Amino acid sequence: MDPSEIRSLIEQNLGGSRADVHTDGQGHYEATVICAAFAGKRSLQRHQMVYATLGSRVDRKSTRLNSSHT
Repeated sequence: MDPSEIRSLIEQNLGGSRADVHTDGQGHYEATVICAAFAGKRSLQRHQMVYATLGSRVDRKSTRLNSSHT
């Protein structure tokens, strides 16, 4: 999957978010997601929110997420 597709899924399904997604070309992705809805959430909760936007499209074992709120 192209990183821009992942970025679009996150930004479309997690209102007000901004995502920056990179790949190593080997099927591994890194996403940095900024969203006000993350305020007060623990890291695990933020990750679950982002993964929910991706559904089964991305292997969770090969995707690393960094999430923060604004």
